[in-house]
Amino acid sequence: MLRRIQTVSSAVFRRRFVSTWSPLTTAFNTRPEKRINFTKNEVGLFGIPELTSYEGFYALKEKAIFKTDDLIEEATSPDRTRKMVVIFDELSDTLCKVADLSEFIRLAHPSANFCTAAEDACITISGIVEKLNTHKRLYGALKAVVDGGDRLETTDVDKHVAGLFLFDFEQSGIHLEEEARQRVVYLNDCILQLGQRFMAGAVHPRSISRSILPESVLPFFASDGENILVSGLYADSANSIARESAYRLFLYPDEQQERLLSELLKARHELATVCGFPTYAHRALKASTVETPEMVSLFLDALNEQLQPRAAKDFSIMQKMKTSECGVQVPLAAWDTPYFTASLKRKYLQASASEFSPYFSLGACMEGLNLLTKSLFGITLENTEMQPGESWFHDIYKLAVVHESEGLLGYIYCDLFERQGKPNQDCHFTIQGGKVLPDGSFQNPIVVVMLNLTQPRWSGPTLLTPSMVDNLFHEMGHAMHSMLARTEYQHVTGTRCSTDFAEVPSVLMEYFASDPRVLRSFAKHFQTQEPMPESMIERLCTSKHLFTASETQLQVFYSALDQAYHGGHGAGSTTHTLQKVQETYYGLPYVENTAWQLRFSHLVGYGAKYYSYLISRAIASWIWQTYFERDPFSRTQGEKYRRGCLAYGGGIPSRLLVSNFLGREITATNLTSSLINEIDSSSERLKYVESHFQ
Repeated sequence: MLRRIQTVSSAVFRRRFVSTWSPLTTAFNTRPEKRINFTKNEVGLFGIPELTSYEGFYALKEKAIFKTDDLIEEATSPDRTRKMVVIFDELSDTLCKVADLSEFIRLAHPSANFCTAAEDACITISGIVEKLNTHKRLYGALKAVVDGGDRLETTDVDKHVAGLFLFDFEQSGIHLEEEARQRVVYLNDCILQLGQRFMAGAVHPRSISRSILPESVLPFFASDGENILVSGLYADSANSIARESAYRLFLYPDEQQERLLSELLKARHELATVCGFPTYAHRALKASTVETPEMVSLFLDALNEQLQPRAAKDFSIMQKMKTSECGVQVPLAAWDTPYFTASLKRKYLQASASEFSPYFSLGACMEGLNLLTKSLFGITLENTEMQPGESWFHDIYKLAVVHESEGLLGYIYCDLFERQGKPNQDCHFTIQGGKVLPDGSFQNPIVVVMLNLTQPRWSGPTLLTPSMVDNLFHEMGHAMHSMLARTEYQHVTGTRCSTDFAEVPSVLMEYFASDPRVLRSFAKHFQTQEPMPESMIERLCTSKHLFTASETQLQVFYSALDQAYHGGHGAGSTTHTLQKVQETYYGLPYVENTAWQLRFSHLVGYGAKYYSYLISRAIASWIWQTYFERDPFSRTQGEKYRRGCLAYGGGIPSRLLVSNFLGREITATNLTSSLINEIDSSSERLKYVESHFQ
């Protein structure tokens, strides 16, 4: 009888509180249902009239082609009446509107017809861009303006953006003699093909004959006839033999991968030298926040020096954990660190990630973001009903981003749930960039935030783990950068800035998601609305700061290796380079007969730019400590951040932007200090943890 009374009481309690959820929370905690349209005409994807059917991509392509021709004619005309940079930005906007939209639909639309049509549009626009990259008259007209000035009055922003357009042009070697230009075209094609083949090989399982392996190893891996398949590192396995075996087998040197990587690096180096750069790293870092590989090297060396004793303490704790677990002294190895890092965090949380999830319903998290943007910027996120045909699937949400006095700033479409065929990645897509239009009005940005959350069950909303909350805040950081960058030109709006600055706003949002004061504002049980207990909040926030020194040192090692490869790594195999870099930049020794770099697919996508994660984190940490650590809801500091940082996008050089905003020069010492201050602030927690393994 007592159990029945408790059940009824709980139900009454839930009913009493459910009406107090905000409309935004309620909307995102309710499963979106497919609606049948009986009366209204479809408006087309994103409200684009042509895209009521997939055939509309043909019309969009044709309009882009005709407008491109008109703009080329205008740019090269002696009677031009508009600034050159304005014409080029309109040209860029014309192509990006089709290319960005098509790229997203190609990846995300569940209809094969739409995907095929979008892919065809991508190919067409790519072909147009290739032709523009060889258009000598167009290049000559732009170069004359960049070198000698426009005959119309220009600003510093005009000159900066025009210079970016010129650099994009010269990436294809249009400024070179014909033989050299053809070599650039050939090398770019080689780099593309080598990169695709290397990435495919990086994830390919390792197949090994059962007969050459010890019997004790076989049960850990999948069988394929007389072979076993090793498809990853088994980093979360509690069995040390399984971790070691997977590491040694999966990362065993592969001649084909070594050849592909070596050829890729050679082709990139030649491409850079043909284009007039000392190394590929110099080419990749031009117009970045740090600007040169030498600056990256200074930063990595300074950070490495500070990290070594701190990372050693982390490894010492892990060593004690391993000894305690194994019962004997077994040296800590590279295959152990992910396992013991995750293990300690679980122990410190005193709960599994799923036990935090009831306090992180999707609706509560979106309300948390809404409270934060309202406090910092005076901006409300409003769930908006879509017109028929506007979305590509029925479970999409549309947020209007509305400022208290400026009105509508743009739209964020939220494609948050997993579905068959959808890319399994969390990302942000720009569909339409913001810019000033000829009549002085503003073209509001349109973006998509994509996650892969589980569909809500009939009995309740989607619940997020703490790491999913971090990912949501991260991607919304990108989206808000797009919303708040009120740039004159779309070519430099929002995330269209240097790679090592583009991640700063999104990484900064992770600091908000890890702050107890912010979590208290929205972490509430989805059934009772009871706030997350203080002890859980403190454990969660503290767990995010465990072993940050060793994790940061690993990122320094990855970044230094990427720089070594793209700085002309010289004679010898890529594994030989890896060994030398690891000796200097990482606290654990290289494992003989392994070639970890041959599985490192980021070398393709982030060639010479992998350091960007560390730089972005250093700048975000610096901003957090300077502006928000004291009060994460400060409107005064939020306005400073919006007006002094986000508003510019890539409209001014990011090095100058950061220096102006933080009031100090971008130096290796200043960048290092912000990260080391952050790591040291958690040192007391580590001492407490270490005492449990004495």
